[in-house]
Amino acid sequence: MTSMRISQLAERSGVPATTLRFYESAGLLSADRTPAGYRMYGEDAVDRLAFIGAAKHLGLALEEIGELVGVWEAGACRDVKADLRPRISARLAEAESRAAELAAFTASLRGALAHLDALPDRAGRCDPGCGFLAPGAGPAARGSSASGFLAPGAAAVSGGAVVSGGAAVSGGAAVSGGAAVSGGSRGGQPVDVVLSPGRRAAEREAERWRAVPVACSLSGDGLGERTDQWRDAVSGANRAALPEGLRLTLPVDRVARIAELAAAEQACCPFFDFRLHLNGPYLHLEVRAPADGSALLTDLFGSAD
Repeated sequence: MTSMRISQLAERSGVPATTLRFYESAGLLSADRTPAGYRMYGEDAVDRLAFIGAAKHLGLALEEIGELVGVWEAGACRDVKADLRPRISARLAEAESRAAELAAFTASLRGALAHLDALPDRAGRCDPGCGFLAPGAGPAARGSSASGFLAPGAAAVSGGAVVSGGAAVSGGAAVSGGAAVSGGSRGGQPVDVVLSPGRRAAEREAERWRAVPVACSLSGDGLGERTDQWRDAVSGANRAALPEGLRLTLPVDRVARIAELAAAEQACCPFFDFRLHLNGPYLHLEVRAPADGSALLTDLFGSAD
């Protein structure tokens, strides 16, 4: 049987060595040891990693993949099929729900942009009476001292936020899919507005990343492309260390790009926690990950200055 060291297996499979070590700790991959303590893998590890990668691309959690690998190793294809079908059906339902939320959010942004383009230019200072707040915005938005760009029919909260997906929001941010965003102030104090399902539920949702296994469903070209996108998006950022993560300060005009990347990242690496804070001309991006994901966090976002 062919034996490979971890670097050779990583090259053959396209799975980073850090992920291979994690798979071993999670019980998904086994390795023999040389007298010197080096990991050694057989040829069957390549097939196992291909199966694990395929399962991850379907959005399965590592716990589910571990169960499925056990069925796969038994060798009966019909059993794998029977085990896999309800799991895929559940993921499909989740994906369709997210797609509907994203479509609604996209429509609200298009409406906001069309509304903004139709407004006349004014030489004076912006205020709520200048028309940047869309017709039909709620009284909290109309009474705010900040200007927002709300599409007709959008939910109105303090600071002019456009919200979809039941997010916890404060400040003038546009959010979809349960992201947590904050920024803006009233009387020198932060203004926090929590939408359904309530503050406690939102807090529990915001901490969900701590319980998610550290693993990424991207590999090969997909992983390299995502890494390049992040490095370009956060280039020139000021970085500061945070407990379990990093705070990056960027120009506020990058908020849409950062939010889009963060949403895509959580689809493949849900162990990352993203929080966006708007502060005038600046966007503060906070990224956290469990201890096992600290190396991946540094790979994507760099280290503190």
